[in-house]
Amino acid sequence: MAFPSVDDQMAVLTCGCDHLYSKAELRARLTAAREANRPLRVKLGMDPTAPDIHLGHSVVLRKMRQFQDFGHKAVLIIGDYTARVGDPSGRSKTRPMLSDDDVTRNAETYFAQAGKILNTDETALEIRRNSEWLADLNLVDLLKLTSQMTVARMLERDTFAKRYKAGVEIYIHEFLYPLMQGQDSVEIAADVELGGTDQTFNNLVGRDLQRNAGQPPQVVMIMPILVGIDGAEKMSKSLGNTIAVTDPPLEMFSRTMRIADALMANYFKLLTTRDAEEIKTLTDPDQTHPREAKTALGKDIVSQYHGPEAAEAAAREFDQVHKPGGAGMPDDIETAWIDPAQFRDGGIPAAILATELQFAQTGSAAKRLVKQGGFRVNGNTVTDPNTVIEVKEGDVVQRGKREFRKVGFLRESVVGREPEAQNERKSFLKDDMA
Repeated sequence: MAFPSVDDQMAVLTCGCDHLYSKAELRARLTAAREANRPLRVKLGMDPTAPDIHLGHSVVLRKMRQFQDFGHKAVLIIGDYTARVGDPSGRSKTRPMLSDDDVTRNAETYFAQAGKILNTDETALEIRRNSEWLADLNLVDLLKLTSQMTVARMLERDTFAKRYKAGVEIYIHEFLYPLMQGQDSVEIAADVELGGTDQTFNNLVGRDLQRNAGQPPQVVMIMPILVGIDGAEKMSKSLGNTIAVTDPPLEMFSRTMRIADALMANYFKLLTTRDAEEIKTLTDPDQTHPREAKTALGKDIVSQYHGPEAAEAAAREFDQVHKPGGAGMPDDIETAWIDPAQFRDGGIPAAILATELQFAQTGSAAKRLVKQGGFRVNGNTVTDPNTVIEVKEGDVVQRGKREFRKVGFLRESVVGREPEAQNERKSFLKDDMA
């Protein structure tokens, strides 16, 4: 195929990058690829440590799609083996090791979700699991791998340096993680590796291992970390500040409307295709009202995952709820299915109901939501997390002003849930709510 000019590719690919190691190397790679008519191999590794992909993940996936659109080959590595170790990046303590079942289950969801952003044609995308090569390493292989890195170099890493200074344990297997990720680059002969700022150390280790293996070192392209909709910390499901790529249109739009004004420019830049001049106009309050800007952003985001018609419908539904004179409730409310086994004395505690309806991911988060007055049942605010609610099918439960769920009851004959799974779920909730 005929690749676009190197200047055109550089203008798009470098836009939004936090760091690039290095710009000159990327230009040289693109030039060589164009002259040889050979696509670059652009690597992104994703550990299936959780089943959902959110817009924070989409930042690097969108950059990978740009490479694909220019004719390059995306290599998506599902870290089914590195996930067993757990990436220590940004962690103040050791991650728990995942079971094989957890990794397999989470990995299965990644393919479909990443496919909402990437071109999944086999000519544009190669999907690999790093167990293909890491599972076969013997002790001699492992010794050769570890001999390429010193302890002093490992302790240069910010995460490890902070833990070492604070006297927090660092386990030997955590030192293996960046080496394993770096070996991925060697195995697939990566030309470029993408990652967030928290992956800088790991990605640069890949350059070192490639040099040692006689390969040209990969270009490392680091993308910013997307701040969550709360404007406080990075987007993370455990913090409840995410927008998932699988969220239904109205929820996706509603959560976008909650973004802090200060984040608007960053979201437009990292999550849309609007040019710099458009973004400048949309984020200047003297030219565009912030609500109008957020509406435009919400439509952009929903359109990417559900199409323009769904985006327009979501915007209308949102206005119906929130504009003066509106009905106060959307016409089409998503049904959330809960397990009647959670009922106690004919009802269900408010905090457990919030968790069951996915308004909160943990019991502690659910308690905070209720205590702060952000939880309503059929329009009535509940502020005591332990209040037992006699909820019925069809009741409407609300989080804040923008998120609604209609209650539906799971039935064994329909869903075929095993009693063991029910007991495990109840045990989890009981422990978490304690």
